[in-house]
Amino acid sequence: MREVAIVGLGQTPVREHWESNLRDLAVTALRDAMEDAGVDTVDGVCVGNMLSGALSEQEHLGSLIVDYAGLDGVEGMKIEAACGSGAAAIRMAVKAVSSGLMDAVGVVGVEKLTEYSGKYSTAALATAADADYETTMGLSFVGINALLMRRYLYEYKLQKEDFSIFPVNAHKNAVHNPNAMFRHAITNEQYAKSKLIADPINLLDSSPIADGAAAVIVVAKENISRYKGKAVDILACEVGTDTLAIDNREDPLWLRGVERSAKKAYYVSGLSPKDINIFEAHDAFSIITALSLEASGFTEKGNAIKFAERANIGINGTFPMNTSGGLKGRGHPVGATGVYQVVEAAQQLRGTVASPIQVENNKIAMAQNIGGSGATVITTILKQI
Repeated sequence: MREVAIVGLGQTPVREHWESNLRDLAVTALRDAMEDAGVDTVDGVCVGNMLSGALSEQEHLGSLIVDYAGLDGVEGMKIEAACGSGAAAIRMAVKAVSSGLMDAVGVVGVEKLTEYSGKYSTAALATAADADYETTMGLSFVGINALLMRRYLYEYKLQKEDFSIFPVNAHKNAVHNPNAMFRHAITNEQYAKSKLIADPINLLDSSPIADGAAAVIVVAKENISRYKGKAVDILACEVGTDTLAIDNREDPLWLRGVERSAKKAYYVSGLSPKDINIFEAHDAFSIITALSLEASGFTEKGNAIKFAERANIGINGTFPMNTSGGLKGRGHPVGATGVYQVVEAAQQLRGTVASPIQVENNKIAMAQNIGGSGATVITTILKQI
């Protein structure tokens, strides 16, 4: 198997893009990544997307985006893994290049969630849960995560306000990310007074749905001299799965999909949690950030908040997290999120991030994209070249 690298990055701002449709966003990000890499074409295109059929009335995205990107005849396919669709598309590109089937693959994650009212987007997002045993019982994703958070607070004798460390950090970093949706800081007091959505989850625990697209060009590492974009190593891009419904899990507070994915990534890369300099967590909800830290091996079970406080997850801390704002500050265009995470991690390793949020002396970055409530997890480890 060949080693692989990323040589091109592209992204649109995360916004409510009323003026752009799904294909416009995708093509813009993909062409930007191709320009960054210095290529006119690729061997294939993998499209990460969850809800184009439900919320944009458009499927068959692979051929659509290849056509409008001017890549006549190039193979293109959509990859769907709920909120993990973006990184799942990168996983498919890595497999295609490492196996030798292709030399260069474009990956674009795209989602447009704001065409319809919140009622429709909430129902569409709930299709990532178990239709027979969760959604038909009235559970939305915020409801599922509220159950997890309530149990976590009870088990580990914590206060709701303890979770403020994660969104406060995310918003502080998003201020300096021009592509972020919410470029304003929040305080612990604002978090504590934020409107409840599903007790105990409040508005500031929750990432916002949005529109956006991000793209990378994945190539064989042996060929990086052919491309103008500064290359970043992909040391690992590994998948772990778990049951779709949380009631089928032995312990709902232990994300086995995260554990499996992270362990595979550490094994393939030859690294351990102690080697990671930057972590891009899937902070769709504050509780998922905590559970991810624990199942990824960064800290003990029930200790995520103490770990975040002790390590200092800010830009100048010993374990910087969500350096461009994460899902909470940047926004969560579901099928694109995993690609945004990898783009932002690669920018950090390239050293091209705006100075207030550029992490110094970083060599290894890890991005973790989670589908559903942890049923599909893709952990990607990148290294500076």
